[in-house]
Amino acid sequence: MLETGSLMDTYIAASYDASKLITNRYSTSFGLSIRLFEPSLRPHIYAIYGFVRIADEVVDTYTGSDRLEVLNDLEAHTKSALKTGYSTNPIVQAFIITAKTYNIGPSLITPFFKSMRMDITPKPFNQERYEAYIYGSAEVVGLMCLKVFTADDKVYQKLEKGASHLGAAYQKVNFLRDIAADADDLGRWYFPIASFKTFDEKAKAAIIRDIEKDLKVASRAIAQLPESSRKAVELSYQYYNQLLKRLKLTPASKLLTTRVRINNLHKIALLARVSIGKNHA
Repeated sequence: MLETGSLMDTYIAASYDASKLITNRYSTSFGLSIRLFEPSLRPHIYAIYGFVRIADEVVDTYTGSDRLEVLNDLEAHTKSALKTGYSTNPIVQAFIITAKTYNIGPSLITPFFKSMRMDITPKPFNQERYEAYIYGSAEVVGLMCLKVFTADDKVYQKLEKGASHLGAAYQKVNFLRDIAADADDLGRWYFPIASFKTFDEKAKAAIIRDIEKDLKVASRAIAQLPESSRKAVELSYQYYNQLLKRLKLTPASKLLTTRVRINNLHKIALLARVSIGKNHA
């Protein structure tokens, strides 16, 4: 589909290859999930993940005093490239081809960059700010993927709520397992309850209950996804559900110093289970 012989097609194919490389280098679990998508969908999911990854890198790893300017430039360049259909950045190039193909526009791109900007100068999160951050940083990414999964606007609208809750659940799980690194390395505390110093079993339990509610809503939507994407999303759901169970069993005090993980053998076992049609709990 992506390689038809012209020089531009070669560049586009190379851009998708670059997005795949970024995805697999940064996330083994997500890389495994993508294997279960119908082949025609895989490049587009790689493109979305690669794009949001490079924006994350601006706010998470780049330490220059011009971080905000760099992020703003990336947003402006992406929106300009979306109009022209061309970018000199291969990751952006793959993303805009996917975005133009599946009607992913500023309504989803703008909130994403708004949330990324919140990370440049961390401030305490109240509930409103917390929900806005999660919407832009995670829910819209789930909605971008849902655009790829569903060719019918009616199906998209039907599953939109579930996709949002799934993205929110994943982000909150990431927050919970990355408490130590976020606080120590980046100076961030995302939850609107407690703080790094006051985080305890009561706060952890409240956060987990909130995540479980998100997963429950998302679970109903997963079952209604097209076959071309259902198993892949199911695998990511299983992975995060298992991770949440481990977080639930880990003392709050330990989460302040340790990052809970699922090893590769367990990930492969989940892949095998979902591949043969085992349903999630």
